[in-house]
Amino acid sequence: MKVDRIIIKEGSTSFTVPREHSQKGPGSRGESVFFNRQMAFNRDVSIMFLRSLDQKMRIVDSMSATGSRALRIANEVPSVSVVANDIDPRAAKMIEDNVRLNGLNNVTVTNEDLSCLLSREVFDYVDLDPFGSPMPFFHASIRGVKRHGILALTATDTAVLAGARRRKCERRYMARPLSGPICHEAGLRILLGSLGRELARFDRGMVPLLSFYSDHYFRVHVRCLAGAAKADETLEQIGWMSYDRKTLRRSVSCDPEEHPYGPMWLGQLHDPSTLNAMRSDEGLEEPRRCARMLELWREELNTPLTYEVSELSSFLKLPTPPIDRLIRKLQENGSGSRNHISPTAFRSTLPLEKILECYREVVEIDNL
Repeated sequence: MKVDRIIIKEGSTSFTVPREHSQKGPGSRGESVFFNRQMAFNRDVSIMFLRSLDQKMRIVDSMSATGSRALRIANEVPSVSVVANDIDPRAAKMIEDNVRLNGLNNVTVTNEDLSCLLSREVFDYVDLDPFGSPMPFFHASIRGVKRHGILALTATDTAVLAGARRRKCERRYMARPLSGPICHEAGLRILLGSLGRELARFDRGMVPLLSFYSDHYFRVHVRCLAGAAKADETLEQIGWMSYDRKTLRRSVSCDPEEHPYGPMWLGQLHDPSTLNAMRSDEGLEEPRRCARMLELWREELNTPLTYEVSELSSFLKLPTPPIDRLIRKLQENGSGSRNHISPTAFRSTLPLEKILECYREVVEIDNL
């Protein structure tokens, strides 16, 4: 079946895509080659991230579809070579056409099952962006990434990871999700925890370099580390969370008996040196959004303890104060930052009583 196409430009790269394509949300597979316009920000982040590494790399976009991510990487990141792979022959043909459209000589197009490709070749950087869950492709992706290489993956099964489908999360990720105000924080950490446990099966560990939730998906970038000792260090940072909706108390622990949610990653989401090297300019599709998110990621506290302003407002039966003032008050008392996951969320390691005290003080000042 011939696909009706249009040419679009994203960043500084042009490519053809099906005229009928997804504009927002997770989209649907349909009968045509898949393309989602809303994922431009996700692809912008890939460009910023890879530019920050500033090194020669061999990269595979293992489920490339139209080739939008692979083409942008090849065109906008110096000194890389890219393998753009897709099992659909129509997609492979479209990628080949797009390679010619951009005059690129650093892209190889393959038409294989990713498990076959990644069992035969290894790469410095493996990108995995499936429709839905990346879980079925973890093993193949781990096999295909070099020692100390980078694995980047997207999960669009947010309803599963964020607790709306608990049994499916328990089956798929072997973890109990947490619904409610902090469900996406827990979902991101469940995804990282599942990846860390799978890496440990291969005597490998990981260091998250950049992990975030945006729009309708989770996205993580981890450096894979070789050796049983690194695997053990990774497992030591996987634990459990408790959350009491009546009292708002939450805590994390390596003991699952009193902490029923998880297992999940309790360590850092981002690597500060990586974030400091990332830049939000040079022809990105959404430079303002990229700059805003970089600022949020850089300022985030390294703690899984996160709160929603609306949650505290309902609990205290008080008006909702401006979040910037609340965070300043928390910082004056020792600990507070925004949380990139929600514009009304914040992180703090202060005791709950102190957080509630700060909240009351800010509301009282606003009402004077």
